[in-house]
Formats: sequence, C-alpha cells, structure tokens
Amino acid sequence: MNRRSWIRNTGLLTAASITGPATNAGHVADKPVLKIAHITDVHIREGDDAPNRFKKCLADVLKHKPDFFLNGGDSIHAADYKDVTRDTMLGYWKLWDECTANLKGYEIHSCIGNHDPWWAAPSKEDEMYGKNYVVKRLKTPGRYYSFTKKNWHFVILDGNNEHVSLDDEQYQWLEADLAKLAPETFVLLMSHYPILGATPMLAGGGGHSDYKKLKNLFYKHRDKVRICLSGHQHLQDHTEYNGIQYCCNGAMSGFWWGKGDAESAAPNYYQETPPGFAMLELYADGKVTNAYYPHAY
Repeated sequence: MNRRSWIRNTGLLTAASITGPATNAGHVADKPVLKIAHITDVHIREGDDAPNRFKKCLADVLKHKPDFFLNGGDSIHAADYKDVTRDTMLGYWKLWDECTANLKGYEIHSCIGNHDPWWAAPSKEDEMYGKNYVVKRLKTPGRYYSFTKKNWHFVILDGNNEHVSLDDEQYQWLEADLAKLAPETFVLLMSHYPILGATPMLAGGGGHSDYKKLKNLFYKHRDKVRICLSGHQHLQDHTEYNGIQYCCNGAMSGFWWGKGDAESAAPNYYQETPPGFAMLELYADGKVTNAYYPHAY
C-alpha cells in the first residue's frame, strides 16, 4: 500500500484530524473572523526533492484560503551545526526565498527556530551571525514581537535562550504586552518550542523550561489567552490546560523530508505523526479550532 492510500484509509485527510474539545468543533451559524495557516519545521534543503515537495504543500495550504501564515521556525534545514559554511547557510535561505515566492500578497509572521541561526561565523560581529540575521531574512520586526488583527492579538516568542526559555527582557515585555490589552481581545501565542504538552516526553529537544512561569502568567490573563502554537518536536499533539489549548502542529518536513526510521508509522512520518500543516479558525468570541492536515508529498 502506498503512503497516500495509507493516509486515505486511516482517515487522516478528513475533518477527523481537527483537534480541540468537542465544544469547539462546530460553528455553523457564525463564521470565523480569521483563518490562519500554521506551518512549522520546513527544514528546507536540497535533496529528496524537498523544494518541489514544499511548493506542492504550499499550494495545498492556499486551497484553504488563509488570511495569513504563521511560520513556527526551523525554516531552513540546519544552519546551527558547527561545520556549516556560509555558502551552505546562504543556499538554504535562497531555497526558502524561492519556495515562498508564490506567497506574495500573503503576510508570513515567523518565529526563530533553533536550526535557523548560523553560529559558525568567524566572529560575533559578522552580519550573518546568530539570530539577528534570521530576523533579517524572515523580515520580522524583531526576535519577538506582537500584532493585532480584528479582536485577536498575536504574540511571537523567541525561546532560543538559556535552557529554552524567555530571557528576562522578553518576559517583562510579554507581561506588559498582555497587561495593556483591552477587554474582549483574545490572544494566540506562538513559540518554536512547546510550552505545555505531551511531545516533550516523546521526543528529544524538549520544550520550554519556564513553562510554570508562563502558565502562571497565562492564568492571570485567562480571560484573553486562548491558544499556544508550537513545532520543534515534529509531533502533533493537542493539550488543554486551564482553558488554554496547546497545539504542537507536527512538521511540514515530517522526517526531515526523509523516508523515516524504525519508529516511523509510515514513510516520511516522525513516530506516529505524518508530515503536514495546520489551519486555524478564530472567532470573535474567542473560540478557536486547530485542524492538522497531513500531506502526501
């Protein structure tokens, strides 16, 4: 049985892949105010026909007619390894630009993944060293930032700090950012790493070490905070705690565009999670659905 047939037969290409509590499953009478595509862990590189496969994935995402994209990091394959040359790193970013060229007219709001920064530069003064160059290539306002659309506020975090956490400056900014929001404003947060969930127990790399600190902050603003998105683990998981959804939305690259290993449930899977992307629907009353869509490329 080929992989596409396996996915079809298991029902993973149907609406049954929608995550979230049953109370969030149906809003026939009202329409979402925003539809958002969440892609993460693209790990774009040469080989395994990854660029063409990624372009086909993006074409599928566009069929859902998203209002904009959230990109969860690890956009490029692995610039963080010690032996990565400048040319290799620049080649990855060139592929990223080429593959996303068809998204002109769509906003892409990205966060930094652990594999995106190039640390092998000859000095820290090199313009391509570290996270600042990633910010430049992804065209983001900074390594962390926020923006508002409709009555939804989006917070993009940088967990690439000591022990996978928010640095003090960023945490103080986040406290102030949430505190100033008007009533009836709802919040979606995105970090490359899971803040809460099952995936840190199932895959290496783990999640935020400051999860209790963040959990306490979110509880203080439980009238606003609705959902936290992540990637990094290449696993798909939905956890709800204190009324907040935590969705780790797999990986566009699956098993890094490779065939898989002994733990892969099917070709290109990482453990039991197929490669894919998520679509979110956000409502004016704070309701949100998160649907994971496997792809067969």
